[in-house]
Amino acid sequence: MALTQGAYYLVSGAWSVVHIDSFQKLTGRKTDLWLVKTVGLLLVAIGGGLIVAGATRQFAPGLVFIAMASAAALLAIELVYFLKRVISAIYLADALVEVGFLIWWATYLM
Repeated sequence: MALTQGAYYLVSGAWSVVHIDSFQKLTGRKTDLWLVKTVGLLLVAIGGGLIVAGATRQFAPGLVFIAMASAAALLAIELVYFLKRVISAIYLADALVEVGFLIWWATYLM
């Protein structure tokens, strides 16, 4: 589960940094590209940590918290700003992925 979420965050985060034009074609035009790239690099960092944890099978409580909190934060931002009509509906697809990660981790904790 950590490997899957880590890979997803690594790829989706790097995309906005590596090829902002195609990222904006799918997600819509952005005014603050530095902010998009900052979030992207943070996702790369979180994803990398999750990949290391998954590869070494080290799931300390802090790692689980970061995995779940990251998914919850992205889900909340996407839902709030979609409902405010600030971001496009494509972000609802990612919101569903984040719900999946939260359910997956919650199952792991049980």
